[in-house]
Amino acid sequence: MQIPHIAPTHDAALAQRLQHAIDNKTKPVGSLGRLESLAKQLGLIQRTADIEIRDPAILVFAGDHGVVAEGVSAYPQDVTWQMVENFLANGAAINVFARQTGCALHVVDAGVNHDFGVRDGLIDRKVAPGTANFAQGPAMTQAQCAQALERGMALARDVPGNVVGFGEMGIGNTTAAAALMHKLAGVPVADCVGAGTGLTPEGISRKQQVIEAAMAKHGTLCDPLAVLATFGGFEIAMMAGAMLQSAADRKLLLIDGFITTSALLVAAQVQPAILDYCVFAHASHENGHARMLAKLGAEPLLHLDLRLGEGTGAALALPIVQAAVNFLRQMATFESAAVSQQCM
Repeated sequence: MQIPHIAPTHDAALAQRLQHAIDNKTKPVGSLGRLESLAKQLGLIQRTADIEIRDPAILVFAGDHGVVAEGVSAYPQDVTWQMVENFLANGAAINVFARQTGCALHVVDAGVNHDFGVRDGLIDRKVAPGTANFAQGPAMTQAQCAQALERGMALARDVPGNVVGFGEMGIGNTTAAAALMHKLAGVPVADCVGAGTGLTPEGISRKQQVIEAAMAKHGTLCDPLAVLATFGGFEIAMMAGAMLQSAADRKLLLIDGFITTSALLVAAQVQPAILDYCVFAHASHENGHARMLAKLGAEPLLHLDLRLGEGTGAALALPIVQAAVNFLRQMATFESAAVSQQCM
């Protein structure tokens, strides 16, 4: 498997040119806050001051998890395929928000324990009908993990446009994400585990115990892809592959919540420069997400107490990114508006 190389976006001369263009707009320096840093980030990614958003898309990856057998979710596994059906019927929150923002939505079966058949709007990249139970053994074989990553890369190459948002669906995937966070970020398990689909305090304690027992069973793992194969889900692995390819193709990545960030955590340990291409859409209400973001040095755009997943935060962040593009492209300069810069 060939992991694509991701080039850092650093370009001192271009950064200076972008900063001058931003500061020359009819406003006090820095007064548009995060929009200014977003515009500069986009310029460095696109290697131009003439930034644009073309054909934004959100990819929602779905997969099932064998660890659900350990009682780590408030919902049964069947909810995964039922929610995929809801996506295909345009009935989920992500459908509403993607439609609202004019963003294309692609639903990917990475490994759902259900036979959907050939369906309009569903991209079938199923590796297997769900991972194995990582409380008993590795969630995936190394070959399955590599296949999921490669299918994610191939899918990303086929997605047009220059902005890609990422989301997921999979009952049990907060357990997988918490395990990945613990191993890759070095955060205690108790600080990684949250309510997920709505667990009671007793359920959260059960989830923590399952993860801690699995850690003891699998022993020391250092390689991020080995960690991914041991604890991850097919949707998480495929999403990580799609992220790596999208950044290699110099696209902006909109990172959603806890599970999506766990996929990025894997990708960033393989190719650290991927972080140059990421906009962190929001701080999830799921316990652990804020700590994961801190480990990545990330500053989220929104704080809305979301914990739904599906890419909903990414869709809600897209208009803010568009605003950053629009002010740089459309706002008057001091010279064009005949406004004295001394007034600012």
